[in-house]
Amino acid sequence: MLHIADSDIKAALNCPDLIKALRETFAGSFTMPLRHHHFYSLPGGLDNTLILMPSWTEQFMGIKQVIVAPQNASLSLPSIHALYTLIDARTGQPLAIMNAAMLTSVRTACTSALAADYLAHRDASVLLIVGTGKVARHMAAAHSSVRSYKKIMLWGRSEEKARALQAELGEHIEVVTNLEEAVKEADVISCSTMAETPIIKGAWLREGQHLDMVGSYKPNTREADDEAILKTSIFVDSRAGALHECGELAIPIKNGIIEEEDVEADIVELCSGKHPGRKDAREITLFKSAGLAIEDLAAALMVYRQVTA
Repeated sequence: MLHIADSDIKAALNCPDLIKALRETFAGSFTMPLRHHHFYSLPGGLDNTLILMPSWTEQFMGIKQVIVAPQNASLSLPSIHALYTLIDARTGQPLAIMNAAMLTSVRTACTSALAADYLAHRDASVLLIVGTGKVARHMAAAHSSVRSYKKIMLWGRSEEKARALQAELGEHIEVVTNLEEAVKEADVISCSTMAETPIIKGAWLREGQHLDMVGSYKPNTREADDEAILKTSIFVDSRAGALHECGELAIPIKNGIIEEEDVEADIVELCSGKHPGRKDAREITLFKSAGLAIEDLAAALMVYRQVTA
């Protein structure tokens, strides 16, 4: 069994190729059981989450084990630690094991960009990245693979962290401090934060925008308010996850603001052509991502094949 180094993972994962692989994977045949969530508390008010995510095709199986520890930010540690095991589905033989942190971050950003390819306006030219964490770090490259942005803005609750990420990504990224003004200007708004209450207001939205909602993964947390949800055509990575695991949609459904039937399509239906995506230039679209195990398998296979080529 191979132990794949982080440097090899980083070298193997590029956004254009991974977006292509994800598109082909979603349009193909795979099995993905509902993932297991286990919420646990520790002394000192620590509330963490253990997530187990299996998926498989006729040839390969993958299992991701994730610990989400939101309080790690205060310790200058990543909020997510994850391990991925790639297995031969026919024999059960483990093929490779790898750190899944970067795997998760890049595949999440690429899935967002893949959805945006169907949902964002073709002439979208201004991208706003909301958040400064591991996933946000890859959003500019991912979304720039499907649209030609003339301006990319970055907002974070900590301007210091936003400036640090700007230094890493390049001066072409513009740090902004007024979130409302930035949302009003942007054509595509990509949010990947740990916000517990809405930071994106529906009152700020205008016709033709696309909202990409990645963060706030618990049933009681959300990044966008009810007005934003009501103004948008809703799309998800999967109904099973996005409608029940994430407060973005679970809370409005519980409160009778929307119904499950209001979701227009999932990512499989978009990639397989069962739904055309954006209908017109005025439509405001929203994609809620809960994260799917099959995305990890697609990314892990991309890494494994490059390492063993």
